[in-house]
Amino acid sequence: MLSLVITTVLGLVPGPRVDGAPAPEPESSASQSAASQPSAAPTATASAGVPSSSSPSALAQPSGAQPSGGGGVLLGNDVSWPQCNKSLPQDPAFAIVGVNNGLANTTNPCLHQQLDWAEDSLGGTGQPTVALYVNTANPGTAGTWWPTNNEYGGETVANPYGECEEGQTDAPCAYMYGYAKAFDDAYLRSITDPEDYLWWLDVETGNTWSGDKNANRADLEGMTDFFHSIGARVGIYSTGSQWGQIVGPVTADSSLYDQPSWLAGARTVTGAKNNCGAAPLTPGGKVALTQFVSKGFDYNYSCI
Repeated sequence: MLSLVITTVLGLVPGPRVDGAPAPEPESSASQSAASQPSAAPTATASAGVPSSSSPSALAQPSGAQPSGGGGVLLGNDVSWPQCNKSLPQDPAFAIVGVNNGLANTTNPCLHQQLDWAEDSLGGTGQPTVALYVNTANPGTAGTWWPTNNEYGGETVANPYGECEEGQTDAPCAYMYGYAKAFDDAYLRSITDPEDYLWWLDVETGNTWSGDKNANRADLEGMTDFFHSIGARVGIYSTGSQWGQIVGPVTADSSLYDQPSWLAGARTVTGAKNNCGAAPLTPGGKVALTQFVSKGFDYNYSCI
């Protein structure tokens, strides 16, 4: 994820890139601003650049980076493509690994090395020791791929918004787009046992979104519904302001309504702790996790 900066683009809820465009070089992962623009492509885009190979042991070397004022609190870390071939924090309580390479149609080139690092997480909180996060977006027909019907993965998808029709960017097609991106994340990125993970949806204004909040909500519901269909858990990563700008209010009939929230935006451990008392992103959810940045790494505080 990328440092949460709200940008503005005419006609869109901010998104400086369209699907398939190169991702910017952020300093850290989940605390940088962005949701991505997918297509059905299962591999990283060439423009993003695949770093030189590195063994899992090289990635797992401790960086020595420790958050200021941690006071012995059990903290987790999230990492993704910005940390490729870099030393990672030693012995996190839990770890969240980014599946994509900054855009939702790409694969983090260091995904499996970072998953190997994450497997050494120590536990001790209410969080799973290893979770995943995925980039999200709703680029419409400006993307490199956009659905034209309710077919994906060799099946006809039960679409609560009706039939997606070619050339349309409304809720039915947005739902199919989200469903397809979640399908790709689970099955085209070499994730073993995708049903076993908690999948966080990274929802940020740094990527392309429709000006139609109903369509954006349908997009994220499509992702949520797919992950639920395979037995996986889902959560939402964002800030209240960005969530409101992209999605807006969520009603009880939405599959997003009772999903847990992971809130970004704190600058210290104390701020992260305090954010556990903030409003969740959806009325039926609760704040399960909060994030802050220290010494170039994303740290996460468990509220449960």
